[in-house]
Amino acid sequence: MQAVHVFKTGTGLRCTMGEQGEGHGITHRLDVLGFNCPVPVAKTREALEELLAGNVLEVLADDPETLHDMPLLIGRGPHNLLEVAKQEGEIRFIIEVKS
Repeated sequence: MQAVHVFKTGTGLRCTMGEQGEGHGITHRLDVLGFNCPVPVAKTREALEELLAGNVLEVLADDPETLHDMPLLIGRGPHNLLEVAKQEGEIRFIIEVKS
């Protein structure tokens, strides 16, 4: 994914805008690899507040707690959790922004 825009998501964290046409139509990526609870969920919440309905956010994390916490966060709001995938210690969440 080619980064073309950097969101303000806090020190050391980046949320970048990607190219259209990738799997699930991902428009933004938040990389929270190396951060532990509560940072991944808190930064995901911040990113979702900045995005527009129809955007699709990919979150990359490696904290096992996110497997429990991220679905809880998404379940409390209007957004849709489209995919959760775990591979080689990394967890990938695909979230469709609804409002």
